[in-house]
Amino acid sequence: MNRQLAIVKALNALYYCSNAVLLPYLPLYFAFKGYTAVEVGLLLMVGPFVAIVAQPVWGYVSDRFQTVKWVLLLLWSLQLLCSIGLFTATGFPITLLFTTLLYFFLMPSSPLLDSLTIRSAFDAGVSYGTVRMWGSIGFSIFAALSGAMLVAIGGVDNLQWIYWGVWLFPLMLAALLKDVKASAPPITLRSLSTVVRSRPLLWFLLLVFVMMLPHRMNDGFLGLHMSDLGASEQMVGMAWAIAALSEVPTFALLHRYLHKVHELALIGVVGLLYVVRWIVYALATDPLLLLVMQASHSITYAVFWVSAVAYVVRIVPNEFRSTGQSILSAMFVGVTGLASGTLGGWIEGWGGYESAYMIGAVVAGIAGVAFLLTHAAQRGSLRRGGQGTS
Repeated sequence: MNRQLAIVKALNALYYCSNAVLLPYLPLYFAFKGYTAVEVGLLLMVGPFVAIVAQPVWGYVSDRFQTVKWVLLLLWSLQLLCSIGLFTATGFPITLLFTTLLYFFLMPSSPLLDSLTIRSAFDAGVSYGTVRMWGSIGFSIFAALSGAMLVAIGGVDNLQWIYWGVWLFPLMLAALLKDVKASAPPITLRSLSTVVRSRPLLWFLLLVFVMMLPHRMNDGFLGLHMSDLGASEQMVGMAWAIAALSEVPTFALLHRYLHKVHELALIGVVGLLYVVRWIVYALATDPLLLLVMQASHSITYAVFWVSAVAYVVRIVPNEFRSTGQSILSAMFVGVTGLASGTLGGWIEGWGGYESAYMIGAVVAGIAGVAFLLTHAAQRGSLRRGGQGTS
């Protein structure tokens, strides 16, 4: 089990290293290839759009055949092949095709890796966060170093060599994994409908969409906002690294206290903290302030994600864990990402970054209050149920 846990930690670190290559530099790569701003925007919207369909589908496949390891190996191998097509493509239609295929195989691997992490951590008697934090460590280190690496190999035009080099290691490590299986029998489409129609889950996902909409807007705005305020490319890269590194203590320590506070209540408080964060982002006139504020990622996003994963694990039956995590990820990455790209671009064009962040603060506050009210309603229902049976 110690060997299994070490492999899962390494897989988290290496997988998020690959994200540290794509997130900051893929838009620059497309621009270097001569695509227009509209074409680059379309290419970047492919990921969230594909995630809406791909993540639940592959989560169901994993639960249906009771394997995470082999689905991960298949997805990672196919996305690596698609990346070869992407980085050698000439012309927008072919680039769009291979970008779509890459994201179709890459995006579903994140919730599956989360599912593998949850199960391996449980079997080893440790918390999910203490394993998942290695993903944040990998992302932050690579985000800080990747800029210098690109300079060393000749610029963003050679991005593929870093990306392919990173992926060799998780593919080899995944082959050494011990697969994790649910104790329940394989699921069917009929039994899956019980999860899809779960009112608590659907309401939770709706509130997640509302609260994380400004967060996903910030993912797209941050670099541009900082650049407008005079930040260098190195400062923008450091901002991503600080955010990822700040997640580590939260992932490592939150599990010690999570049992004392209901997940919905904690996420509600996070919503109110997001209000403060987005107001500061709206009023900032110095990029250094935004750089420092990226550390607030630890008490907003990291707390939200650990709590959201724990809540979904608790309300979804064990045999649907991969499906549940995939649906949560599809909402956060796919639906919310797609909506934030559309609405965020419209709001920024109408009133600038300050208006976008101020509206984001209002939206986060509404969602935070809704989470707190939902928690209060659930507690009241449980108390009435308890009195009725006493």
